[in-house]
Amino acid sequence: MSGVTTPEHVREALRSGREIALIDLREEGPFSRAHPLFAVNIPLSKLDLLIGDLVPRGDVPIVLYDDGEGYVERAVPVLATRGYGNVSALRGGLAGWRDTGGEIFIDVNVPSKAFGELVEHERHTPSLPAPELRRRLDAGEDIVILDARRFSEYNVMSIPGGRSVPGGELAYRVRDIAPSPETTVVVNCAGRTRSIIGAQSLVNAGIPNPVFALRNGTIGWTLAGLDVARGGESIGANATPENVEKARARAHVLAEVTGVRELTPQGFIALQARREITLYRLDVRTPEEYEAEHLAGFRSAPGGQLIQATDEWIAVRNGTIVLTDTDGVRARMTAHWLRQLGWSEVFVLTEWADLSRVTGTEKPTIAGGLPSVETIVSEKLAGNAEDVLIVDLAPSPLHRKNHVQGAVFSTRAELVAGLRAKNVRSVILTSPDGLLATLAAPEAAAEGIAVRVLAGGTEAWGKHGLPLESGLDDGKVLSSTDDVYKRPYEGTDNAEAAMQAYLDWEYGLIAQLERDGTHNFRVLKDI
Repeated sequence: MSGVTTPEHVREALRSGREIALIDLREEGPFSRAHPLFAVNIPLSKLDLLIGDLVPRGDVPIVLYDDGEGYVERAVPVLATRGYGNVSALRGGLAGWRDTGGEIFIDVNVPSKAFGELVEHERHTPSLPAPELRRRLDAGEDIVILDARRFSEYNVMSIPGGRSVPGGELAYRVRDIAPSPETTVVVNCAGRTRSIIGAQSLVNAGIPNPVFALRNGTIGWTLAGLDVARGGESIGANATPENVEKARARAHVLAEVTGVRELTPQGFIALQARREITLYRLDVRTPEEYEAEHLAGFRSAPGGQLIQATDEWIAVRNGTIVLTDTDGVRARMTAHWLRQLGWSEVFVLTEWADLSRVTGTEKPTIAGGLPSVETIVSEKLAGNAEDVLIVDLAPSPLHRKNHVQGAVFSTRAELVAGLRAKNVRSVILTSPDGLLATLAAPEAAAEGIAVRVLAGGTEAWGKHGLPLESGLDDGKVLSSTDDVYKRPYEGTDNAEAAMQAYLDWEYGLIAQLERDGTHNFRVLKDI
C-alpha cells in the first residue's frame, strides 16, 4: 500500500482533472447515508467481483476509505494480488473527509443527480406538474408520454398512457414516435434526473415539438393523488432511416460543440495501446442490440442509464471514455452529456470495420480469475441440506424474495466473523449464480472452516425444482441486513414522507455542489 492520502490531496486531484479513484468499501446502505461526491461504492463484499471493470488500469491512484470498520486493511491485499499497485488509505476515513471541510452527500448516483439539478437551473428545462398533465390528458390534447427509465422500472409502475423509451433512445426515436410537430412530448422518470436530462436532450436535439419534463416524475404524480399504471408493455417506435439521419446531423453538432472527439478504428486501436490512461469502452445501445453483436472488450451501458448512474460503470474520475453505437446518434448524444458532466476525454467510435466482434451477454472481468473450490450439486445437497449450514450471499432484497430452503443470510464482508461467532466448522455457500460464493470460499477456508459452494448457485437450485423460501427471519442472519439502499423512487410501496424528503433533498443539491467545489460540470448553453 502507498501509505495514506489526505482528503485535501483527493480534492485537488478532482479539481485539477487528474485520474483518481476514491472507493468507499462499505455496503450500499451505510454509503447512501454519507459519502463524498465522487466516492464510488465498491463494497468489500464485491471488491474482486467489480474492481476489474470499474478500475481497469492497475497503476491508477486508488484511495480507499471506510468509517472505522477495518475494511481498508482487508481490501489492500485483495487489490495487491490482483495487480493494483498504487493503493492508499484516505487519512481519517470518512470522518477525516468531513473534519477537513469535505462536503458530505447522501443517496446514490449523486454526481448525476446533482448535475441534473444544475441543468434544470441553468437551462430552465420546461416542466409540467402532474395535475396540469392530468388536466391536459383529460382534455384530449395531443400528448405522448415517454418514460426514460429502464423498461423493468417502467413495467413496475408508470404514468397511464406512457410508453417505455429509455433515455438514450429518446433523441434517436422521438421523431417517429411523435411525427407531428404539434404533438407535445412529456418525458418522465421516477423522480427528477432522467426526466430533466431526457427532456433537455430533446430540446438539445432540436425537435420542433413542445417538450416538457414531468415535474418530479412518478413521485410527483403519486404525491398529487393520481394513480399509476402497473405492468406497462408499450414501447417506442423503431427509428426510420430518414429520421435517424436528422437525429445524427444534430447529434454531430452537439458533439462538436461540447468537444467530443471522433475515433476511427485505427485511432481506437492506438488509443487502446496507451498504458498511461484508464480507458472505458462502453456500448450505449439497448441491451438487446448489445447481446446480438458488440465490439470485443466493450461493456453494455445504455446511454440514458449511463448518464443517470455514471459511477456504476466508471470509478476513475477523469478517465478516458470511448462510446460506441451503430447509428451515430446515441453515442454522440450520450457523449455530449458526459462532456458536460466534467469528463475531459470523451470519444465516439461509430465505424466498426476490421474490429473484433462478439455476441452474448456481458461477463464480469474478474482480475486474477476465479479460485478453485469444492462444489456440491443441487441434487446432492437437497438430500443432505439439514446436516450443514447453508449461507446465502445474495443481496438482502434477493434473499427476501427467494433463497434455498433453510439458508441463512450474510454479507460476504461479515461472513467469517459470523461463522466464528456461531462456531460453525462446515458450511455450504451460495449466491444467485454461485460467482460471489466461489470468490468468498477461500476466505472461510483460511479460517479452518470446511467450505463447499453450491454449483450454479441459487439459480441452479431453482431450475432443478428444489424448494425455495422467502422472507428474512432475524434468527437466520449472520450479519447486518443493511447492505442495500431502499430507494424512495422505486417500487410501489414508498411512504409519502420518504418521497417528499427525497425531492426536498434533490432541490438542495445545487447548494451542495457550490460548497463542494470539485465537480467541473459545464452545462451547455443555447446553440
